[in-house]
Amino acid sequence: MELRPFAEADRQAAVVLWHRCGLVRPWNDPDRDIDAKLAHDPDGFIVATTGAPARHLVGTVMVGYEGHRGWVNHLGVDPAHRRAGLGRRLVDAAEAHLRARGCPKLNLQVRAGNSGALAFYERLGYAVDDVVSMGKRLDR
Repeated sequence: MELRPFAEADRQAAVVLWHRCGLVRPWNDPDRDIDAKLAHDPDGFIVATTGAPARHLVGTVMVGYEGHRGWVNHLGVDPAHRRAGLGRRLVDAAEAHLRARGCPKLNLQVRAGNSGALAFYERLGYAVDDVVSMGKRLDR
């Protein structure tokens, strides 16, 4: 298993993976998400591959830091590769990326009802903050 920065050749495999993991919603264009990440912080897009020589993409995470908090997005692990520590390795890589930039706290959002993701993050030491997450679409 190799963790490395995203390469343009990974694009289609990442989009397919995100669909398989249920990360894509009708209002989120995955290609636009990738383009935005590459324009702002390409080093914060980490992929996991396996299987030489084909190097099959089996995981992704996008991590960012805006100067106050770090954020994780698009953490996805191929269902066939779950429960083998890959998700933990991707989160560890995201945390290391943020620590290297002086980030004091990492935040993430989990869709309501995604009990599997909540349990995963709790096993890694994350806890529910006493906050309300709010959002507003600016791209409409």
